[in-house]
Amino acid sequence: MTKNPYLRQDFAASLVVFLVALPLCVGVAVASGVPAELGLITGIVGGIVTGLLPGSSLQVSGPAAGLTVLVFEAVQEFGLPALGVIVLAAGLLQLVMGALKLGRYFRAISLSVVEGMLAGIGLVIIAGQLYAAAGLKAPASGVDKILGLPGAAVDAFGSTDALASLAVGAGTVAVMVGWKKLPKQAQSVPGALAAVALATVATLALSLPVATVEVNGLLDSVQPPGLDAFGELASPALLGTVLAFTLIASAESLFSAAAVDRLHDGPRTEYDKELMAQGAGNAVCGALGALPMTAVIVRSSANVAAGARTKASRVLHGVWLLLFAALLPSALALIPLPALAGVLVHAGWKLIPFRQIAALWRGHRGEALILVVTAVSIVAVNMFEGVLIGIALSVVKTAWEASHVKLEVVDKGAGPVQARLSGNATFLRLPKILGSLESLPQDRPVELDLSGLHHLDHACRTALESWAERHSHSGIEPVKLTMAA
Repeated sequence: MTKNPYLRQDFAASLVVFLVALPLCVGVAVASGVPAELGLITGIVGGIVTGLLPGSSLQVSGPAAGLTVLVFEAVQEFGLPALGVIVLAAGLLQLVMGALKLGRYFRAISLSVVEGMLAGIGLVIIAGQLYAAAGLKAPASGVDKILGLPGAAVDAFGSTDALASLAVGAGTVAVMVGWKKLPKQAQSVPGALAAVALATVATLALSLPVATVEVNGLLDSVQPPGLDAFGELASPALLGTVLAFTLIASAESLFSAAAVDRLHDGPRTEYDKELMAQGAGNAVCGALGALPMTAVIVRSSANVAAGARTKASRVLHGVWLLLFAALLPSALALIPLPALAGVLVHAGWKLIPFRQIAALWRGHRGEALILVVTAVSIVAVNMFEGVLIGIALSVVKTAWEASHVKLEVVDKGAGPVQARLSGNATFLRLPKILGSLESLPQDRPVELDLSGLHHLDHACRTALESWAERHSHSGIEPVKLTMAA
């Protein structure tokens, strides 16, 4: 085995990534409505299993804030035992897609849809975690979460316990925001970890009446799905959830890979292999009954910024998570839940691409509209259907833009009227084409030249032939059609 010449840099980077990952693993699990240890298990698998596999050398995988909404809905609807089956099936589907070399096609998904997806998820996370920060139970749907916030605020300000809880959550966010303004030496400790540590110390020192993380122990939390849970795969609703997990986890991972590639000069990501690595990790997480994983840009960018050079850093970060979960599980019981809610409110805010929305609105309003509609759909309906609405809008917009057609009319005052169509004649432009043709003189012969069309779909061809037949019935010469060669 060859010695890693970059082991010192990778070792140091792995500690930074571990410290970034720890509060996020626990926070994502709690927000997803599952035991905190399941988030750590996903982080461990993301580091040790996915980290060892080929694909992307520097991006780091683990439980993602972007899937909390979907996981929470799945656990509420199907129960915790079914989560393992869903994640396992999604992982196997990712493996198949990677083997069929479909990874590269995820890069074809409109960036506006992906950013809209992240914005929608961010809004739902923020709304839900504001309730958690106050120690209140959040409503189930995204719309109810947002509409219920004024009432929740009134309830919170009438309760001393809720105000104490809110203070811990707000303090956590304030530390994370202010941490970036400290000297570089202080920033070597990740802001999220510092914020959670300070919140924990403050809660203990002041004996604040705040809820803390429930601890089950690592082995007690591992609950492989039983045979009964596999029977639920016959449910269309569960299969739809599997598909949602697969598409969203794959898209998020591969978009993260593209972003990470821009941060370093090392080997580029092999997308199909990376998709298989994610699939293998999710299959193992599913078999252990843990949370689904994706590549996470926060951890990945921290890994690159900390000087990582090879995949050793991400594997080692998984080892540190395993040692922490095995040796210090009781430390989790000290962490206040509103502090984790604060970490996730901050993460949700960073998911909303404010600058991109403003830039798109100035230059590409259609793309900005797709982004906003995707985000609103996710809040109003659910994540899977919201993404599908965004993709459908994107396809319609592309088809509309690709179906440019031009009608040139030459009328010399005597003889036949000459009309020439060029471009792409599709059903989307049919009303415009027919409107122009029907405005031609009814008492003159017409020569319609279609030889300049690159594409003529069936709907257009049929409609043009029907128009020619109607025009010919007006007692003049039949319309002369010149088709493309």
